[in-house]
Amino acid sequence: MTTDEAPSSISRTRERDPRSFGGDAFYSSIGRAFVAMCAFVPVLFGIQLLDNLTAHRLRRDGGVQPHTLQGLDGVVLAPFLHASFEHVTANSVPLILLGTFVLAAGTRRFLAATAFIAVASGLGVWFIGDPRTVVVGASGVIFGYFGLLVVRGVVERSWWNIAVALLIGLLYGWQLVGVLPGVDSTISWQGHLCGLVGGMVAAVLFRRRRPRARAQVPASGEEGALSLPVS
Repeated sequence: MTTDEAPSSISRTRERDPRSFGGDAFYSSIGRAFVAMCAFVPVLFGIQLLDNLTAHRLRRDGGVQPHTLQGLDGVVLAPFLHASFEHVTANSVPLILLGTFVLAAGTRRFLAATAFIAVASGLGVWFIGDPRTVVVGASGVIFGYFGLLVVRGVVERSWWNIAVALLIGLLYGWQLVGVLPGVDSTISWQGHLCGLVGGMVAAVLFRRRRPRARAQVPASGEEGALSLPVS
């Protein structure tokens, strides 16, 4: 590869790489993820409507009930259930915004991270939550996405992930009080805190592996370069 060709080749690679900030592939992946998250939110409203029509039976039966065997179902079901339409509305915007950037990094990573966060948040509530309560809502997953983006930015050296998480944190920073015990008895600080920690762990477990660096060594008698692995 000649020195004249190198910059243009790198530029084309960045344009095709969805991880490269500012490239066409990057904006395309963000757009697709945003549409997918926007399409998911009406599902939550539909579930809430069904819950209202059944006198909140879904919420009672599908929420996390700490320290009870029947309450374990909520580890899977609770993120899809909410206390009211106001609850769904409050979670919708941060879920769309944070979920968009988590999903843009890849569908399989998104699904694996989301499942891990939901389980971490749900089990946290089940183990340390108040046994007199039934906990529902996607807030634990939302806090998990926030923690995931911040830690992902560090471990993958993707500073735009950190910037996005911090920007959304500033916009919805008032919700961060949900991780503090005793602030509001109607807020499950256990679910928020365990979701946040779960997201941070998920960022490490499901991080994108960086390829081994390769040194460019000029081949004798040729204008190009021979690519050799660095030991």
